Amino acid sequence: MKHSKMISRRSFLQAAILGAAACSALALTGCGSSSSAASSVASAGGASSGTVYKVGIVNYVDDASLNQIVASLEARLDEVGAERGVTFNYADYYANAQADQSNLNQIGADLVADDVDVIVAVATPSASTMLAAVEDTDIPVIYSAVTDPVGAGFDGLPNITGTSDALNTEAIMNLILSINPDLDQLGLLYDLGQDSSTQAIADAKAFCDAHGIGYIEKNGTNTAEVQMAVEALAASGVKVVFTPTDNTIMTAELAIYETMIEAGIQHFTGADSFALNGAFLGYGVDYVQLGEATADMVVELLCDGKTIAELPYRTFDNGTATINTETCAALGLDLETVKAAFEPYCTAIKELVTAEEFE
Repeated sequence: MKHSKMISRRSFLQAAILGAAACSALALTGCGSSSSAASSVASAGGASSGTVYKVGIVNYVDDASLNQIVASLEARLDEVGAERGVTFNYADYYANAQADQSNLNQIGADLVADDVDVIVAVATPSASTMLAAVEDTDIPVIYSAVTDPVGAGFDGLPNITGTSDALNTEAIMNLILSINPDLDQLGLLYDLGQDSSTQAIADAKAFCDAHGIGYIEKNGTNTAEVQMAVEALAASGVKVVFTPTDNTIMTAELAIYETMIEAGIQHFTGADSFALNGAFLGYGVDYVQLGEATADMVVELLCDGKTIAELPYRTFDNGTATINTETCAALGLDLETVKAAFEPYCTAIKELVTAEEFE
């Protein structure tokens, strides 16, 4: 791709190994380009040994949630590639837009120019932009971590499908009430521009209205604004805050969690990666599983000859509550008491401590 500053750098050794594998594969297939090889194989309904597929991966922003999806996706593609004797070349076609729309536009144009075999778009803004970029081409888009595919207008389109991290908001509300039975006010922290937050926030408000709980909303579009929003929530005296699978807040979590702890605020969120970055609790989809499932859809499309119409978008029923034990202690909560309260409302409970990335 032309704009290398937006591309994650890989080690020289990895690039050399991948390049050697690609050369070997091309020699075996006798094709002049990976796309032509992939297209002929797909039309035949299966992959042949030595085929090289060009897989564009577009990450919306650098945060623990989305990075976890990308890492899982790549690992699964490597695993399946080794099993089937094919190569998924994603290293040359990976880009991170850093939450910048102009970057997304350029990435889409570059991937189309590179004639990739498929584009994997991580998060709703990436998916929307890539869908526009592939118009008038036959390049399919497979998305990951799109919370509301129907609301985004993706469902039923002939060239896009993927995996959804749709959130069970009521389940989180029940977890909140299990340790805060007398809650009278809930803080809602999110980015108004994040499609992933729209439905979950509406559901949270409806739950509050039905249970006589007031709520106070604070928003931010970048880390600095989110920090100010958290300070405003702390000043209001709110003691519980809910954030859905919002990428803006996820990006800011490492910068805000200590302020929340100091204010005695329990931060309940829609993914385990928030808890990894300091939030009290993350609940929702396992992003490793999400990345693997997304990779499996890529394999079905490219290697097994399936069409987008045969691959409806997939959702996951994940009832795992992930507790940050350091934050739990800092908030003065007893871990065993919290776990006992949560147990009836989730299928599993995990524990972790604050870190920047998953290991």
